[in-house]
Amino acid sequence: MQRWITLPCLAAALALSGCASTRLVDSDVQAFSHWDAPHTTPDTYRFERLPSQQAQGDAQAAIEAQAAQALAKVGLHPAADGTAPSYRVQVHARTERQRTPGGYDPWWGWGGWGWGSGHGFYGSLSMRLAPPPTYRSEVSLVLRQASSGAVVYETHAVHEGVWSDDQAVLGALFEAALDGFPRPPAGLRRIHREIPR
Repeated sequence: MQRWITLPCLAAALALSGCASTRLVDSDVQAFSHWDAPHTTPDTYRFERLPSQQAQGDAQAAIEAQAAQALAKVGLHPAADGTAPSYRVQVHARTERQRTPGGYDPWWGWGGWGWGSGHGFYGSLSMRLAPPPTYRSEVSLVLRQASSGAVVYETHAVHEGVWSDDQAVLGALFEAALDGFPRPPAGLRRIHREIPR
């Protein structure tokens, strides 16, 4: 049986056969800053949760743990118990599996019958490999002054790829979201982060 491998499958195979020790997480990032005061190190913060996030329990705690690592890299650390933080931080993250592109069938591929690269007509005996599932992951982070509640920093990052281990990907997204903190460039940017396989 002859198999026809579609271009998306070939691209995915090449991506998966890259460097054995790391993988690339590319994300689209947009940040908004109203940071007037000098950024001193270390500044302190405390996470705050919406009622819906409080109901998520351990899942939200895992998201905050990934955000905390990224915040530490830009000089922000959790306030000690019993001390007032400089900032309040709210984080959100989610990963969704994307739907398979419309019209795909494992026996026919897209579009059914056709001609194949000089090898003649192919049809019912031609099976194309299914494309791998893709995932859309996104994070957002908002910093407020603890004293006034004023928002001083807001940032968002989105990644689409084949990696389903969302905790590692979310960690890279939080790092990308804080790129340039506390005064990031304006507009949408593409940020790349390497993470272990």
